Amino acid sequence: MTSAPPLDCLIVGGGPAGLMAAIYLARFRRSVCVVDAGASRAALIPRSHNVPGFVHGLSGPELIDRMSAQLEELAVTRVTSEVTALQRHERGFRATWDGGLHDTATVILACGIVDTHPPFAEWRAAVADGLLRYCPICDAFEARGRHIGVVGPLDRAAGKALFLRGYSQDVTLLAIGPDDAKAATSELSEAGVGIVFAPELQLARRGEGVEALFADGRTAQFDMIYPVMGAEVRSQLATALGADHTSDGHLKVDDHQRTSIEGLYGIGDVVTDLHQISVAFGHAAIAACTIHNSLPRRLA
Repeated sequence: MTSAPPLDCLIVGGGPAGLMAAIYLARFRRSVCVVDAGASRAALIPRSHNVPGFVHGLSGPELIDRMSAQLEELAVTRVTSEVTALQRHERGFRATWDGGLHDTATVILACGIVDTHPPFAEWRAAVADGLLRYCPICDAFEARGRHIGVVGPLDRAAGKALFLRGYSQDVTLLAIGPDDAKAATSELSEAGVGIVFAPELQLARRGEGVEALFADGRTAQFDMIYPVMGAEVRSQLATALGADHTSDGHLKVDDHQRTSIEGLYGIGDVVTDLHQISVAFGHAAIAACTIHNSLPRRLA
């Protein structure tokens, strides 16, 4: 059993959303602990140009390091582990990690998502080198005029291909799913997006770009690939408690980032499909302020 005093807030996830929430709560002089399994999606970002104040951009690891330094200065407790269970408790919630039980008044889930990767054995190195990209909202500006491939089921990938067509005249959609959504091909063709049905596609690095290998032996070369393969939403701790969620697992929250479970909050990618660092920061600030105001007043 746990013997430590209960936390004001447990934050599950140490990406930009979770760290920002921890910074706010620590500055509100609340007891907070960040538990992070070390698999932040942001850690894969080679360079982001959407973070204000960084003219030449910064990498995901650099952003996390900078925010982690702030937490160290604020003496915030951080644990490298995975929360394996979360239950309602008379004092709020009881979380389990590393075999121990930990009580907390509130919980913020900032667990994020895990992208489904295309058939590309070297995907991690390709992401680091900017050959495999998951967020055109983040970096399509840097892809201007390049030869771009978009990989995914036609109905899911069409929107991203059309968005990228605003940055390059050379966009090809490699449809790897069932071709039962061919109605979408008309809009793609009108926009000048090439379409190749390639259910057995394989990707490999070739020179400074990516080569697509088709089942019939044909190949095609691209400067970069944008996958649209979906993702796993890490919302299981909340859904196990009965929290409302969308069909794909994203948590439903109100304007204060509150889930349908009292005291349980969701921020960042776990609640939205607009996967932006700035959005995560906003969610974190709103949730932290709401939590601070919901807890008993702290007097100096």
